[in-house]
Amino acid sequence: MRRDFLDLHPADTARGTMRVPGSKSISIRLLLLAALADGDTTITGLLRSDDTMVMLDALRALGVPVREVDGSVVVTGASRFPNREAAIHIGNSGLSIRTLTAALAFAGGTYRLSGIARMHERPIGDLVDALTRVGARITYEAAPGYPPLMIEPVESSSSRNLRVDASASSQFLTGLLQAGPMLTQDAEATIEVEGDLISRPYIDLTIALMRRFGVEVLEEPGHRFRIEQGAVYVSPGTIAVEGDASSAACLLAAGLLGGGPVRVEGISPTSIQGDARFVDVLIAMGAQVTQSENATEVRSPGVASGFRLRPIDADFNDIPDAAMTVAVLALFASAPSTLRNVGSWRVKETDRLAAMATELGRFGAQVELGDDWLRVHPLSAASIAMLTEHAVRGEPIAVETYDDHRIAMCFSLMRFLGIPVRIQDPDCVAKTFPDYFDRFETLVEPMGSYATRARTPA
Repeated sequence: MRRDFLDLHPADTARGTMRVPGSKSISIRLLLLAALADGDTTITGLLRSDDTMVMLDALRALGVPVREVDGSVVVTGASRFPNREAAIHIGNSGLSIRTLTAALAFAGGTYRLSGIARMHERPIGDLVDALTRVGARITYEAAPGYPPLMIEPVESSSSRNLRVDASASSQFLTGLLQAGPMLTQDAEATIEVEGDLISRPYIDLTIALMRRFGVEVLEEPGHRFRIEQGAVYVSPGTIAVEGDASSAACLLAAGLLGGGPVRVEGISPTSIQGDARFVDVLIAMGAQVTQSENATEVRSPGVASGFRLRPIDADFNDIPDAAMTVAVLALFASAPSTLRNVGSWRVKETDRLAAMATELGRFGAQVELGDDWLRVHPLSAASIAMLTEHAVRGEPIAVETYDDHRIAMCFSLMRFLGIPVRIQDPDCVAKTFPDYFDRFETLVEPMGSYATRARTPA
């Protein structure tokens, strides 16, 4: 049963060692690639969360054999899905629905893809347009441009030259890339990106994983990608999932605010995940970072000692998920911080730009909001006074989470202001990190009782 709320006591310090769960981005990509590859693929370290369970259930609905062996998941793949009819409920997993839509478009079956209400508000029109232009038969069951979708049989593509607008989501391009080998029996396939390509590291991640399954993606100038004729996925045998760099962001940020050292295992300098670059942001804001082959450690003097973070003004197009944590860290800086190129937040699990501005405002923060940017000011004296009153009375500041795991996780850092914080619907973190709050608590040393004053970050 999901809890209505979780109260977090004020905290002074954070220290300890933790291994983060497997990457959601890698886990979902690997499951589909394994289903399309010849042979058995054993996936170790697979993330067990709502989103990965959605993809596992989808594969089972499509008739793909999936079994558990000694804590690993074994997928028996083939170039085509055994079941030619299926109704698949995708929850609120954007990556799952977008990659499945592309993979099923030319699978020769009748498939219905639907999700929760928020999923039916998340755009997919640019991907569907790219597919229908080359012969796919996909119809919208409700609002044009949005799920639910009905995919009907088509034997082959009328063209293997696809064009897609990936300015709203890089997942559209990921879906086409992963499905590309299904179109290359008679000729090579090309995918050309129209307009801007956001979140480029996620495309690099997709290409790296496809390479592990024996398919090379050749990139040409102008964001044009080519997959050679006859490309076929072949199982690599066993493949491991890296720790989730996006989920690690909040834990590493706790090391910056709470002094540390906080050591996160499974995140290394050689990670293929874009959000692993979050450590560069932490360094820019004043963290001391040490990295080894399979771990990242963060420490600082800690905000309880009077230490103030350095403000930042940066483009976060490449690491939009980890950037949410930066918006919270900005409250602890010595001057305003600006997060640029985060317009993709608007079409995530919720409208994250609006949500972050609203929730930061509950703490008295001054927030400026643009179409694709956010500027966060350190707390004013008046805001500190307001928070102090709440702290003295032991009244937590309540944070709405909008059924968005990232919001719940990043606002857990507010306890380092020296105030009690209430996280509404905390179990929404099950999407990527089901036991986040239990494990986070093992790193944090509560102040023992509610603070008698809020901690000024200015």
